[in-house]
Amino acid sequence: MAKSNQILTLALLLSLLVTSAIGNEKPRGVTYDGRSLIVNGNRELFFSGSIHYPRSPPEMWPDIIRKAKKGGINLIQTYVFWNIHEPVQGQFNFEGDFDIVKFIKEIAKQDMYVTLRIGPYIEAEWSSGGFPYWLREIKNITFRSYNEPFVYHMKKYAEMIIELMKKEKLFAPQGGPIILAQIENEYNNVQAAYKENGKKYIEWAANMALELYNGVPWIMCKQKDAPPSVINACNGRHCADTFTGPNGPNKPSLWTENWTAQYRTFGDPPSQRSAEDLAFSVARFFAKNGTLTNYYMYHGGTNFGRSSSSFVTTRYYDEAPLDEFGLMRDPKWSHLRDLHRALRLSRRALLWGTPTVQKINEDLEITVYENTGTDPMCAAFLTNNHTKLPSNITFRGADYYLPEKSVSILADCKTVVYNTQTVVSQHNSRNFVPSEKAKNLEWEMYQEKVPTINDLALKNKEPLELYSFTKDKSDYAWYSTSINLNRRDLPMRPDILPILEIASMGHALAAFVNGEYVGFGHGNNIEKSFVFRKPVVLKPGTNDITLLAGIVGYPNSGAYMEKRFAGPRGVILQGLMAGTLDITLNVWGQEVGVFGEKEQLFTEEGTKKVKWTSVSGPPPGHVTWYKTYFDAPEGTDPVALRMDHMQKGMMWVNGKSLGRYWVSFLSPLGQPTQSEYHVPRAFLKPKNNLLVVFEETGGHPESIEIATVNRDTICSMITEYHPPNVKYWERSGGKFRAVVEDLKTGAHLTCPDDNVIEKVEFASYGDPDGACGNFYTGNCTSPNSIKIAEKYCLGKHTCSIPVERDIFDEPNKDPCPNIFKTLAVQVKCVVPKKN
Repeated sequence: MAKSNQILTLALLLSLLVTSAIGNEKPRGVTYDGRSLIVNGNRELFFSGSIHYPRSPPEMWPDIIRKAKKGGINLIQTYVFWNIHEPVQGQFNFEGDFDIVKFIKEIAKQDMYVTLRIGPYIEAEWSSGGFPYWLREIKNITFRSYNEPFVYHMKKYAEMIIELMKKEKLFAPQGGPIILAQIENEYNNVQAAYKENGKKYIEWAANMALELYNGVPWIMCKQKDAPPSVINACNGRHCADTFTGPNGPNKPSLWTENWTAQYRTFGDPPSQRSAEDLAFSVARFFAKNGTLTNYYMYHGGTNFGRSSSSFVTTRYYDEAPLDEFGLMRDPKWSHLRDLHRALRLSRRALLWGTPTVQKINEDLEITVYENTGTDPMCAAFLTNNHTKLPSNITFRGADYYLPEKSVSILADCKTVVYNTQTVVSQHNSRNFVPSEKAKNLEWEMYQEKVPTINDLALKNKEPLELYSFTKDKSDYAWYSTSINLNRRDLPMRPDILPILEIASMGHALAAFVNGEYVGFGHGNNIEKSFVFRKPVVLKPGTNDITLLAGIVGYPNSGAYMEKRFAGPRGVILQGLMAGTLDITLNVWGQEVGVFGEKEQLFTEEGTKKVKWTSVSGPPPGHVTWYKTYFDAPEGTDPVALRMDHMQKGMMWVNGKSLGRYWVSFLSPLGQPTQSEYHVPRAFLKPKNNLLVVFEETGGHPESIEIATVNRDTICSMITEYHPPNVKYWERSGGKFRAVVEDLKTGAHLTCPDDNVIEKVEFASYGDPDGACGNFYTGNCTSPNSIKIAEKYCLGKHTCSIPVERDIFDEPNKDPCPNIFKTLAVQVKCVVPKKN
């Protein structure tokens, strides 16, 4: 009996211990209400960044994620790219560059969360919006509609991805980092085109997603009528003002795409968005009950291979906080980092305080989040919406200066810790430095044979449509026909030539007559179709007319994507003695791809299959392959090809495609949209790297330059009225306090990596202007400016220069005592010399 009581007592104690442990354990999983997401029982502010795993090699992932975290990002958003994972129906690839599981685990390793946008339609300026080509050929299919073939394949794919995530335990309730998932993408843009099947489809998609997995919330972006089971979110530049809000009282305000600039297509001028405008939009959103913003993109990366959609450049979102090469673009990266810190200093009030809004006038607004109970907390946003005029505002007995179009954040309702328009963080400038180890390239060439109809096995009455003909296996297709003319068919006057006219549905083509290059024509992102017209020399007898038609990516947006078309649709000869001759239905020989692709001349083995000749004199230009070898450039900085004097084609290094180049497509500014092309260090060997270029229309490979890329030119531009850096404050134990004694503004410079400041390239204390890399003095500057900057900074990894008049000039020697002063400094960082 005593033994039995001992067992009973032991069991009771064990039960109490288990109950106690369960009672103390935080709830797992992700929920939400009208205020915020709730992860593992905790509310949080989320600063998210889009980073896409296929747009950078795996070797770059850890560093990119680390820099994002250092910039205040705690959530990474990525799409899942169906067409790279199932390029052939039923054949899957999750290896190497496409190892999404490895990517997500790296994010988890760095203690960050993940939003998984499974689509499966993603847009993303990605070929076919992520849909694999084979899906287009499914009988009776209509993409993104309540269409039986489409919903069958969509569910099958979504289920496969969800099961993979569950198997790897990557969802938050399993202890993984995925806290949000997205189904579909910006469907409101096309929903009306599908009428009733559009509404049925979006409801089906939401239900299907919840059936597959309900452990994390599902979202739909730009979906005003999102079903009750999913959260509708905003995409755009200014969601604080354009978002009508969640379509349910218990859904939080989420911003899935805050565009950090804009993707670019070939022929576009530069796309820019200032750090100040970005910061303004985010501060406004958080002032209006937002608790999650995602920067699209935070790192854009590179569209390797043939992955970009129609006319989209190989470089993607280079204006993001981390540029194409993974380097921190300041002040965008650092100004947003400071914003995230300011908002985190206000976190408790934002998540648990009660908001009130006071409209002073049409432009001025005060938003306060406050709790005056036993646990008092307060944070305020002072907003000036006027785009041109600064203003003063009085708040709780104190006066505050607000620059134009700005928000000041008062983390304790007293202290301005951050203003969106006032950049106190450093700036930098990107430099391309010609490599010493990879110069004096020796080029060899191999010219493609221009085929005739007799060389092409496939014959068809008219040119086949380009998308369905190439089946996403190549950008290129040959079309050739022949026509017999006699002397009387040709113009009699020597100053008159026949005209070859080709109506094309896009995207580009090069034309040849009797093996001679005639010219090149193309459309653009807005109007893919074009008409090619060139005079041609014809001869009595047989004339061969050959076209190399090309696409620049498959379409990625809009309704009925599966019904888009490209390629030549009408070919005529004008100016013959008998008038115009339509040769569209003349019977054409046709073939997908060019010879060099099939033989893989861009690989080491492939180069041995043809005879290469040395490039001497002007190269032939059109449809020509060029190859050379180079050693890996010195140092560890990223590497780029400068293609300034090439025209259009593709590039490979050691068999890996660097993507498309198109330098000859000039923007309205008369400049190429993209001249430099990323060569990841991960693609390189220490010696003898094979570089192969396929040039379609002309160009001079001797001008190709291999360069390293850095942001070692760093700058600061600070005024006397700039607030101190937000890093000077902290919140500890619920208390807000300064962490330094001297709360003065100053220029703060920090070199990348372990580099040190070698030289002060510019310094002016007065009224300088310009931007980093292009500063200039104004009407007034202290003659001591450079000397003072050198005193504080030379030889140091990091330095601070106080913005104080008596440091730069004695009171009676100030050249302009009656103006507000600005300090602009530019320094050059270098790798420190070893002792």
